[in-house]
This record gives sequence, C-alpha cells and structure tokens, in this order.
Amino acid sequence: MLPSYLINRRGNRTRDASQFKWYVIPIFLLVMLAYGNEIERKRYDIVLGAAAFWGMDIFNEIWNGLVFHFTDYAAVWMTPGNTAYLIFIGLNIEITMMFAVFGLFVLKVLPKNKKTKIFGKVLNRWFFAVLNSILAVIVELFLNATGALVWSYTWWGAGAPWLIFLIGYLPFNVVAFWVYDAKTMKKRLAILGTILAVDFACIAVFV
Repeated sequence: MLPSYLINRRGNRTRDASQFKWYVIPIFLLVMLAYGNEIERKRYDIVLGAAAFWGMDIFNEIWNGLVFHFTDYAAVWMTPGNTAYLIFIGLNIEITMMFAVFGLFVLKVLPKNKKTKIFGKVLNRWFFAVLNSILAVIVELFLNATGALVWSYTWWGAGAPWLIFLIGYLPFNVVAFWVYDAKTMKKRLAILGTILAVDFACIAVFV
C-alpha cells in the first residue's frame, strides 16, 4: 500500500521544510569538497561534465513528477521513505547529492583518451556508459526491494529494467562524456547551459 501523500495531491509533502535534518549539512559539504578538489586541479572538464550528469537527472525527475500530476495516481518512481527534504515526488535531497557525486565518479574512472578500446574492441566511452548504467539499475532494484524506491507501473521496474537502463541512466553518462570530451570550454558551457536552462524553465512553468 502506498502512503496516501504519494497517490493524491491533498497530502503531498514535497518541499516541506519541516522535514529538515542536520545530517544534510555535512553531506552537502562533502559534495562541495569533492567538486572543490577538481576545481583546485583545474579539471573543469570533470566539473562541468558532472554538472551535466546532475542536470540530466533533474530533467528526468521533472517529467516523472508531471506523470503524477497528469495521472493524479502515481509517478513512474517515488521515494516514500524518510528524507530531510523531498524536492520532487521521486527525488529527495539525499538522492540529488548522490547524483552530484556519481557524476564525478563516472568521469574520474574514464580513460583520458576517448579512442582507447576496452578488450581491444569496444570504445571505452560506450563500455563505461553501459557498465555504469547497469550498476545503477542493480542499485535501483535493491532499493525497490527494500521499499525505499517505489515503482507503480508494470512497464517500469524489475520486469522491464531495460527502460530504467535506456531512459534512467544511459543518457546521463552519454551527455556527461559529451561535455567532458568537448574540445573547447565554450562548447562545454553551451551544452551544460542548455541542459540547465531547460531544467529551470520547466521548474518555473510546472512547479
């Protein structure tokens, strides 16, 4: 049984500041430290690529929230567990900080040369995009099994993990690598700026 605030608007607790918990502050500082380390090293390719990864997740969370709004039943995925702040119906503050660090991780393990092949056959960008996405889907399956992440539609979930792979994670990695590999800072900023502009425009219109 889903909590009532997740299946109707009357009890919606999104963006309820009364849920705040102090553990958010040290976690946020650790995220800032991780980005600060890359800025200190002048690895702006990693910083901007990770920001693009995070921005792609925000876009997914927006359309997921719109599914809930227009169906008045449920979003595709929801996070009913305890949180210090529920940003959207499927995104809490803990998850968004996790994605901010996850973006750094996928780029820091990436070979510098995009032409390097894994096992001598597979382009490393595609290899890591697929591998990272599969690992993320496995984590989501675990979270769903624990009740921390709820799926309400048969076409999205353990019975159809390829959609989580194709829509939920593969584009995040591909776009992050695209920004990382861009030849100029201007192009990196243009890609990231477009992603964030779309995110903020959607938030301004729909939230």
